[in-house]
Amino acid sequence: MKQTVLNQAHRDAGAKMVDFGGWDMPINYGSQIVEHHAVRQNVGMFDVSHMTVIDIQGPEATAFLYQLLANDITKLNLNQALYSTMLNHEGGVIDDLITYKLADDDYRVVVNAATREKDLAWIESQIIEFDANMIEQADTAMIAVQGPKAIETLQPLITVDLSETKRFYAAYNDDMFVGRTGYTGEDGVEIIVPSDQAEALWQQLIDAGVQPCGLGARDTLRLEAGMHLYGQDMDEHITPLECGLGWTLRKDNQAFNGAEALAAKREAGVEKKLIGLVLEGRGILRHDQVLVDDEGHEGIITSGGYSPSTEKAIAMAVVDKKMNPDAVKVQIRNKTLPCRVVKLPFVRNGKSLIEA
Repeated sequence: MKQTVLNQAHRDAGAKMVDFGGWDMPINYGSQIVEHHAVRQNVGMFDVSHMTVIDIQGPEATAFLYQLLANDITKLNLNQALYSTMLNHEGGVIDDLITYKLADDDYRVVVNAATREKDLAWIESQIIEFDANMIEQADTAMIAVQGPKAIETLQPLITVDLSETKRFYAAYNDDMFVGRTGYTGEDGVEIIVPSDQAEALWQQLIDAGVQPCGLGARDTLRLEAGMHLYGQDMDEHITPLECGLGWTLRKDNQAFNGAEALAAKREAGVEKKLIGLVLEGRGILRHDQVLVDDEGHEGIITSGGYSPSTEKAIAMAVVDKKMNPDAVKVQIRNKTLPCRVVKLPFVRNGKSLIEA
């Protein structure tokens, strides 16, 4: 299995390691629940060095990304970040990613680890028509520091004033690239550093009281925040219109990959939608469980699990658009149990948004 530069640091901290898409990664450091609550109430950190950092540079870098991404790259200010889907020509989601504007001809793209090879291949096949280059920053590590006390805990360790860096913007601290982004629904940063500086930074953060967190807490946090997981909540066989990411599509319906297919789908009528669910009663909602209503409409849970913050079973699901929200039931083993449809997200900034 592949290892991040922090692999030994995880083992030294007592992490339970698992195979995550071919990477040897920590699932927890003893208690997933403790790690989850640390991020919601205080500050925690994750090794996300398995993700891929790509720089797109050149005179036509903006024009290229305008075609590649479904969201509008041209609206970015300097050092601002953009969340977007990257679509195939049929409108299916190849990946979801974050792009930072570093200069008019220089952008930084962070893509998912599980989609690295196909992402690089797709970008390489598309960029040949433009005066731009793709440069993978392979010799980097990435640490996400998340939680309501993330900024105040990190600030003494760096010189750049993070109070002047708004959410979804980035700043430089010498060789450290600090983006005020995250995957937890809390404030925080995602830090990209040269690989040879990662272990020292990790230890500094531990010494400052930051709780190391594994992939288990990362998943429950992002689910509570209503954030998609590639390969479950979206993939190449579903469009953003059907999986709750229509808001990432820019208003013009031209010039980006998949635009024509999305226009045709809108014209024909979108038949699916993403919803949030809370299980009424005892049990756990899981990926791939089937949903039904009293009128024969169906759906499937894309992400589900126990929510430590709300102490409820929650899920996101893609369902028939005509499904009756007052009659949704989930099939768990031999039982059919009622669910309540709720707005996403379930939790944001440490607060449950689920009505009692």
